[in-house]
Parts: sequence; C-alpha cells; structure tokens
Amino acid sequence: MGRVTVRRKTTRLNAGNRTERVDTLAVEEPLELRVGGESLQVTMRTPGDDFDLAAGFLLAEGVITKPGDLLNMRYCAGVDEQGEQTYNLLDLVLAPGVEPPTKAAKRNFTVTSACGVCGKDSLADVRTKAAWNLAEDATTIAADVLTALPERLRETQKVFDKTGGLHAAGLFTAEGELLVAKEDVGRHNAVDKVLGWALREGLVPLRGTVLAVSGRASFELVQKAVMAGVPALAAVSAPSSLAADLADEQGLTLAGFVRGGASNLYTHPDRIA
Repeated sequence: MGRVTVRRKTTRLNAGNRTERVDTLAVEEPLELRVGGESLQVTMRTPGDDFDLAAGFLLAEGVITKPGDLLNMRYCAGVDEQGEQTYNLLDLVLAPGVEPPTKAAKRNFTVTSACGVCGKDSLADVRTKAAWNLAEDATTIAADVLTALPERLRETQKVFDKTGGLHAAGLFTAEGELLVAKEDVGRHNAVDKVLGWALREGLVPLRGTVLAVSGRASFELVQKAVMAGVPALAAVSAPSSLAADLADEQGLTLAGFVRGGASNLYTHPDRIA
C-alpha cells in the first residue's frame, strides 16, 4: 500500500524566531475507480483501506446493497518514477444482474478531498435510491452516550496525532461500543471507508448504530448514512441546511455541535433518550 504520512523539512516562525525542523504530513493521492473497465470516479484520498472506500462509495451511490453485489476488486498496473506500484487505480467487478452506474450518474470530474457532489436535485435522487426506511428503526440512544462519541472517536485518530491533517469517521453501537473507525484527508472518504467496511462485513443495513464524524455534517455525509441504513449521525460541528432537510425527510436523527457534554438535535430528536 502507499504511504499514509511523509516527512518534510519546514521553516518554523515563532515570535520573530526562525528555526528549521522536520514535519509530518498526511499523504494525499488520487484513486481512480473503474467499473467494467470504464472510469467511474477519481477521488483524492489518503492511501489505505481502498477496498472499503470503493465499496462504501458504491453503497452510497445506490449501486450495491450487499457484499455479494461486488464480486472482485483489484489494483491495476501503475508505477511511480522509482518503478514502484502506486496502488492508485482500482478495478471493480459487479455481480451479474447488478446494474453498473449509468453515464448520467458518473462523475466526469475529479472529486476533491474536501467534498463531493450536493444539490437540490440530489434530494430526489436519494429518495428513489434509498433501500431502507429509517423511520422503521426504533433505536434509542442515551444522551450521555451520544455526547461521548466525539471523544471516543478522537482517541482512535493515530495519524491525526502525527499530522493534524486528517478527518475521521467512526461507527458505534447505540450503547457506545466502537465497531470501526477510519481516517482520511477527505471526510466523505473516511465515511466511505467506514460504510464499505460494514458492507463487506455483512452488517448493512446498519440498524441500531450511530455514525460519528470529526467535522461538519454536510449533505453528502447524511446521504451516505441514509443509503447505509444508519439511523443517527453525530458531528462535532454544524450541519448544512440541505443536510438537515434530507435527514428530516429520510428519518435520520442529525446531531450537531456534539461536544462538551452537549449537542444540538436538528431532526428526529425522539431517538435520543
């Protein structure tokens, strides 16, 4: 696999003093996903857990809903200037009967590590593609469990401790037990890695769970939670208006500013005991 961090010489300025030091940076590299030999997406990500990332992306796009829908994943040939495998091209093979993404659904541009695609039209898209009804999930979560999740997630961020440059996503049970946590330069990639892991483990739909994220709650993160059957999303920062609209419509409990023993519940607060 590719490197997760690199070392780089820097000049430190502090109170008029200049010193030379070596800093650790999080790696950001492109990953191209191909389905049936055709390019689907190029995303900028931190190398590692690429199979989970690909599976989570296809789950969030409504292409697959179970492990058997994705027959095979393999890295294609690709080398850097030193002749070493770059692991930046991933070919995905769908099971017979699983419809590949339509040309209209393909993203004909590079998705940055900052965000993916959102918009009003996507509300209708999620409505038609969502495979599970979150309103049927009777999960309840204690308020103290919810507000403790960001700190629990922060404890897992080993690469962030070295670089200060990665987002994190974690999947917890309603009782606060950590199931899995992932890091990435892109918050949507971190979520894809978590949900892809869950799909490959046969846990989808993710009833009775909470998805915790280290940043804000964007429309796309709510979309991914809905498509995986997650009933609650907790973010340490604010949600967007479109994120709240989608969460409200789809039956997702959306909590923002979850920190310091407090939180703001923007949608479906009855799940929080």
